[in-house]
Amino acid sequence: MTPATPSGDDLVEKLAALANPLRLRIIARLAAGRDYVSHLSREIGISRPLLHMHLQRLEAAGLIAGSLELSADGKAMKYYEVVDFDLQLTPAALAEMAATLTEPDPSRSSPARKEKS
Repeated sequence: MTPATPSGDDLVEKLAALANPLRLRIIARLAAGRDYVSHLSREIGISRPLLHMHLQRLEAAGLIAGSLELSADGKAMKYYEVVDFDLQLTPAALAEMAATLTEPDPSRSSPARKEKS
């Protein structure tokens, strides 16, 4: 069975989440196996607050999943792992996904992105 083609909006969210070097490093590290936040922070070399921000973005895009677990000493630890995904970016697939894009929300557009008159 082939995986379902994501909607255009899902594709945009996934690509935006992956379009950051730190998030790519996080995905690469988690591809080797699940890890908890403190250890992942040390491995990648960034602060936990910054890591949390990137983990939230990746999780919202459906690329990783987190779970809260208790350690043997009763300490709560948040583990993350990569969610199995497969993005096929062919011209035909992009055309199919583009057809499902919703209209952009004008209130969310950046002034810097607006065309100059």
